[in-house]
Amino acid sequence: MTPRTTTTTPAWWTAPQPVWLIAGIVAWLLVTAWARPLMAPDEGRYVGVALGMLHSGDWLVPRLDGLPFFHKPPLFYWIGAAAMAVAGPVEWAARLPSVLGASVAAAALYLFLRRWSTVRLALLSTVVLLTTPFFFLGAQFANLDMLVAGCISATVLLGAGAVLAREHEEPWRALLAGAYLLAAAGLLAKGLIGLLLPALVLLAWCAVTRKAVVLRLAVWLPGWAILLAVAGPWFVAMQMKFPEFFDYFVITQHFRRFASSGFNNEHGMWFYLPVLAALTLPWFAWALVPRGRDAAAPRTRFSDIDWLMWIWLAVIVGFFSLPRSKLVGYVLPALPPLACLIAQRVLAGRVLDTLLPKVRVTAVASALVCVACVAGLALYARPPGTLLRLSEGQAVAASDQVLMLDSYLYEIPFYWKLRTPVRIVDDWQAAATDTRDNWRKEISDAARFDPARAAELLLDRTQLAAALCMPRTTWLVGPSNAQLAHPWLARAQLVAFTPAVAAWRFTGSATGDAQCLDLPPATPASAND
Repeated sequence: MTPRTTTTTPAWWTAPQPVWLIAGIVAWLLVTAWARPLMAPDEGRYVGVALGMLHSGDWLVPRLDGLPFFHKPPLFYWIGAAAMAVAGPVEWAARLPSVLGASVAAAALYLFLRRWSTVRLALLSTVVLLTTPFFFLGAQFANLDMLVAGCISATVLLGAGAVLAREHEEPWRALLAGAYLLAAAGLLAKGLIGLLLPALVLLAWCAVTRKAVVLRLAVWLPGWAILLAVAGPWFVAMQMKFPEFFDYFVITQHFRRFASSGFNNEHGMWFYLPVLAALTLPWFAWALVPRGRDAAAPRTRFSDIDWLMWIWLAVIVGFFSLPRSKLVGYVLPALPPLACLIAQRVLAGRVLDTLLPKVRVTAVASALVCVACVAGLALYARPPGTLLRLSEGQAVAASDQVLMLDSYLYEIPFYWKLRTPVRIVDDWQAAATDTRDNWRKEISDAARFDPARAAELLLDRTQLAAALCMPRTTWLVGPSNAQLAHPWLARAQLVAFTPAVAAWRFTGSATGDAQCLDLPPATPASAND
């Protein structure tokens, strides 16, 4: 039952303008996107790939340190590279793909509920979603989770809107075409889940609500033509260029990762329930509040919208609870339906005039929590690579090389404004057999697709003299105690230092002396000493 309204209800609550609301969504999500440095490893990794795409001019093949990187498809990198081409390598531009993904999810939720439910529920659901700390921080984080969450959410809502429009004999083809277009974007954002999860949600909704029309729309040929035309060319091009692409991208990164127990971040089936409850406070507290006393009679039958939201929430949480490896951001697509269900609980049986002050307080408190979380991350979550800044007047020249010792700091290319890949010294034979998720495995896997380039960039310790003993300046980055493993660093100039990592400047050898790394023997101590 729709709660009663009175003549004192503000006009913005009953009839907000969609264009201005969507502009406000984007502005709110951008307001703190600049305020903190990139976090390691995810933000540094994905922003580094986007920046490498921009500098190399190769917008087809994603590359991590110059090597083909096929953990994920290219949509995030395309948007990020385009944003940084306009604004430069700054944090808000690097995070723009996530901001856009969140904006798409929030706008789609508002427009869907505005048409198929009430404006009041549409607006409150959108406010709940945008001021939920989990959602806000996801929009401020430069990785692929929020971008694909936006694509999945829009696909579900456009698909459901097409079904309802067809039932009501309204125009539905544009909505369905949009659903297929967003499913294609989801494929390009993070792979098969961009198509699989919306399909599971809509098919389950079809089964529960007995909407056989969903099955007919699922095989709509113009829609599949749109999907294949948008998403297909990149996958075909990668398979033609790299014969191992299908096995690595589809079999390993989708199915083996889903079923394997050898990856990081293993948690139990229950993991996402406390995550959703804790990270959506204070709004989630409304779920524990009884319905208002002004409801005429409790509803005993779910509407189509109710079923859609509950099924959507259950499918996302259930799907990502199955694999042993779990990351918090995986369940971001569950937040739009959860926001709608919370908003329904807030409105249930309550007079709007008495409810508005409580809603304002909750919204303001939640928004302050969002901003406080960003401020906390800016102050305390500072990866070593973001702190390792060169002093005023120091810069890596175009002719210099950068070499990382026994480590790879994803953030260095972004903050040092590097335009070419760095060279990395490590035990690459051991890295090739490592099954753990880490920087060594990522770069070792990427090396398989371009062995010739890898031979230039990936060095072992026996190749250090050849790389450094030349008339060329080398900037070295490594652990702050790297001199224990590399005594020759005593010849280098320390230019930046943190307790975890440090940077040195090594001038090389003007004569190309292959012995330039050798240290003179220590002078024997005299009796007087």
